[in-house]
Amino acid sequence: MQAEQIVLVDQNGAPIGTAEKFSSHHADTPLHLAFSCYVFNDKGEFLVTQRAHGKKVWPGVWTNSCCGHPALGEDMVAAIKRRLDYELGMTAKDFQVILPRYTYKTPPFKGIIENEFCPVYVARATSEPQPNPDEVEAYKWMSWQDYVAAAEADTADIYSWWGKDQLKFIKNHPLIAQYAQGQ
Repeated sequence: MQAEQIVLVDQNGAPIGTAEKFSSHHADTPLHLAFSCYVFNDKGEFLVTQRAHGKKVWPGVWTNSCCGHPALGEDMVAAIKRRLDYELGMTAKDFQVILPRYTYKTPPFKGIIENEFCPVYVARATSEPQPNPDEVEAYKWMSWQDYVAAAEADTADIYSWWGKDQLKFIKNHPLIAQYAQGQ
């Protein structure tokens, strides 16, 4: 089985090459393409996931519903659907990008720095999660307001750095408000 590749990108998100995923994540991780997805159910609840303790990057932290890396040439929504199925054993619909050019670089966490060009999406769940224990330690549905309050109050890396950083841009986004109302 071939090792998963990440797509290396320039500051504008244009592909400039590929690299093996696992070995590329270290103290000097190159800028690469990723995505974050925030999934809401029909009741307007937000799906929060805890990364499996065995993951190399940010193990055990709570974060947005699903994160991942598209393959070279893979459509972003197709990549999100693939990861939702693999990580959470679930499906979703109504994918919409809310931060098309979000880029971030984390401080070190257990020696790893994450460095991603990471468009942010929202989606509506069409099934309940059945998590892959290699990817997801736990999950919970919560109100958007409760998630925002908990993440913003976090000073101990209980929640992911990127999730807290993304909140600066999306916590009052009109599409988030619409999804959080179950619309």
